[in-house]
Amino acid sequence: MIYVDGVPFPHENSLSSFSSSSQESSLLADVMTHPVVISASESFKSLEEQKVTDSSTKDRYVYIFQREYAVVNPALVEFVGIDEATTCVGLVIRNRRSGVTAIAHMDSPKVVDLGISQMLSLVLEDDNDAQLDVHMVGGYEDVDLKKNADGGGGNYAKPEGYSFPLCCKLVETLQNRRENFHIQTLFILGHNTKLDVQENTCPIFNGCLVNTSTGAILPASFNRSSRCPDELVRRIRVSASFEDPSWRGKLLDTYDTKTDRFIIAPCCWTMRLVEYVWELNQLPDEEILVNCSTSPSAEGPDFIDNERRIWKYLLKYPEWSKTFPKRQPHVFERTANGSWKKC
Repeated sequence: MIYVDGVPFPHENSLSSFSSSSQESSLLADVMTHPVVISASESFKSLEEQKVTDSSTKDRYVYIFQREYAVVNPALVEFVGIDEATTCVGLVIRNRRSGVTAIAHMDSPKVVDLGISQMLSLVLEDDNDAQLDVHMVGGYEDVDLKKNADGGGGNYAKPEGYSFPLCCKLVETLQNRRENFHIQTLFILGHNTKLDVQENTCPIFNGCLVNTSTGAILPASFNRSSRCPDELVRRIRVSASFEDPSWRGKLLDTYDTKTDRFIIAPCCWTMRLVEYVWELNQLPDEEILVNCSTSPSAEGPDFIDNERRIWKYLLKYPEWSKTFPKRQPHVFERTANGSWKKC
């Protein structure tokens, strides 16, 4: 169940296990327009974005890529974060009592149900009455605001684009579960939308950083060197997981809470993906944006380069077993200076 300002959020359809899209839209609109949620969004918008580099912080942090999740212990990890979320949503769930914090980079409504269960498996600590703080950042209004009658905050009742269905599913799923979810930040959709110089809609922020000890959240972005460890292989898993039936409907296992190690679970891919990648690699940059992004006008400056690096790797190593021999995970442990070493 969702709480706002410490009060259970009323919604007549909250007991239904399966809600229609119109019911989901209604719930999302009601939560988004709550005065406390609006105030929290305005406060978040006023914060300066934290730019994380491997040299800018000596803190122990965990970074999560698209479709990944991690649950971290504040005794072992000081910060956890994501970025590169345009039509995706960064979801944070934190146990108020223990400080144990789960974070996920949600990219599809199809992974929400199982994904939230994966996140909660260690956050609850066998305490189903735990009070859980929730933050969402990302998922901008990826439709032309000029088409919306209200012209500003957005029409949440219209299921257009990629962000809206995902945000609907997230809020509806939290409302229908038995756990106690206290909405602290909903910096999504209209709250997280601006116009660029070409008057295209784009996100104000596409990432966040959470202090696991205090629960404070900041807008954040990471550079390539800070998106570690095993950056390229983890990016490849995002594309490959769509073909791997073992990951259907799930978030990708990445980090071990108890040992503070990255255990990057294996993922397989087929020659069909490799052949498709070869075709994509022939395209000019502008066509790559159109064909490979859900938000071509809102991607970061390194999007195309990241895609080409992924394709170069797959063309060099077309057999997934070369990357994950005997289907074993990649394991990394933290060193004394905070970097990561492959085991």
